[in-house]
Amino acid sequence: MNMKPTDKLIVALDVATADRALELFNALHDLAGMFKIGSQLFTAAGRGIVRQIVARGGRVFLDLKFHDIPNTVAAAGVEATRLGVSIFNVHASGGVEMMKRTAEAVAEIAERERLVKPKVVGVTLLTSLDQASLKQLGINDDPPAVVARLARVAANCGLDGVVASPREIRTIRETVVNRDFLIVTPGIRPSAEATQDQRRTLTAAEAIRAGADYLVVGRPIINAEDPLGAARKIVEEIDGVMREGHKPASDQRN
Repeated sequence: MNMKPTDKLIVALDVATADRALELFNALHDLAGMFKIGSQLFTAAGRGIVRQIVARGGRVFLDLKFHDIPNTVAAAGVEATRLGVSIFNVHASGGVEMMKRTAEAVAEIAERERLVKPKVVGVTLLTSLDQASLKQLGINDDPPAVVARLARVAANCGLDGVVASPREIRTIRETVVNRDFLIVTPGIRPSAEATQDQRRTLTAAEAIRAGADYLVVGRPIINAEDPLGAARKIVEEIDGVMREGHKPASDQRN
């Protein structure tokens, strides 16, 4: 995948209004390859904000983490495709049938209606979950083992990639041999910043070195006094690693 440093940055528009989202989009569209619209903004502004950003030439990662019975999620995937999003996600824990039917439905509607097919990625474990959190849910495996298992299943179901914490990137690259399998990575933080409610985090440079394809960054940019400057620093960090000619862990075995 031939990508520029800016292509790898997804800015999370985790804001309460369409006006604020469009203000950030207008300020940052030259520094970000994509913009994430999640539950907060989509609930507040609806499909309209997706259409507005796409109409202005922006690429959208629709982060609604669909998790329901297979027919419902497949139907939601069809509508996401019609919206013109570039990526959307489903919970990998929703099961094999759910993921397979969604991937098939998206491919079919894109071909039949001559639409651009979005990438469908599976959410493995939320970055807010750690070993203690998993034990509270009755899961005794550690996060890397759970993520590896879900990533393998997602790949076998025909999904294009996964959403995973930076700390599991190398594990995924070792588990799924297809280098085109995308890893979308939230939980990116400047080294000096508190992680707040995200527990399995890394810096942008560390995540790119590990083999991430896309970095999702929200609060460090949108809450900064200078969002443009904050985004530029992250892009420069990504660019520095890419200029190193770094090969991710999976490629180093060759």
